Amino acid sequence: MAKARAIVKRRKAVRNIRKITKTMQMIATAKFQKSLRRAVGTKPYSKKVRELVRELAASLGDVDHPLLRRPTDADRTKRIGLVVVTSNRGLAGAYNGSVLRAANAFIRQQEAAGNAIDLYVTGKKGVSYFNFQRRPITQRIEVSDNPRFAEVEGLANTFMQQFTEGKVDSVYVAYMNFVSAGVQKPEVTSLLPLAGVVEAPKPGATAAAPAATTENAVYDFLPDPQSLLDELLPLTVRTALFQSYLDATTSEHVSRMVAMKSATDNADKMVKSLTMKYNRARQSQITTELSEIMGGVEAMKGA
Repeated sequence: MAKARAIVKRRKAVRNIRKITKTMQMIATAKFQKSLRRAVGTKPYSKKVRELVRELAASLGDVDHPLLRRPTDADRTKRIGLVVVTSNRGLAGAYNGSVLRAANAFIRQQEAAGNAIDLYVTGKKGVSYFNFQRRPITQRIEVSDNPRFAEVEGLANTFMQQFTEGKVDSVYVAYMNFVSAGVQKPEVTSLLPLAGVVEAPKPGATAAAPAATTENAVYDFLPDPQSLLDELLPLTVRTALFQSYLDATTSEHVSRMVAMKSATDNADKMVKSLTMKYNRARQSQITTELSEIMGGVEAMKGA
């Protein structure tokens, strides 16, 4: 009887856990739908800003801007800023582990090249991990569960100021890139310099002739292209960093949704297994009791 009671208690506990994981799955699904609309809705805007920057750079020819500079060997400080975006809560599968592994690999690569890393960490999981690794954190970034542009804008302005003042050679972001509901990839992308977005032609280099079948659009800019570029380049940095946070948040919700669904399914299987064990234990107990009764009856007949 004691064995059957233990199985009943365990089955009850598993059922309670299943209720919790099912609820968390439903909450993560609702948050994912909301976050997905934001992440997908802002991507066309971010891409269009980059297209405008490229067109302006092509119209100017030789582009000279502090955000596009590549530090020379004489100007290099050998300091690199790294923003690591993790979550505040767990139960999200391999989400945090994948991002932290990608960040760790990047840190080892840069330190092997002789560069120092300034860590800017978002999320309690990332902070706990780097504290456990005894790696100093330059700044702990506080961002709400639904990132707002105003929260990220100040951070992007700080990075741009440090980069233009020559305090850091470059800035990177380690986050989970949201590709689709079934695909999320941990990436370490370059935020500064913006030379990857706008490839300025080298002095003395001749522009390649356009293909015969390609028609180049001609634009009239008001104000002048240089003024527009001065406005759009900082905006490109802000939107790129904000998009990284949106993708990371969306990836977190979909990872938690998948993890909680898997936990709920496993709980269902465990309940079925425990029910079968309970039935066997109860059947064995009944058989034992019947045997004892029959034995007593036979003993009384013999007397």
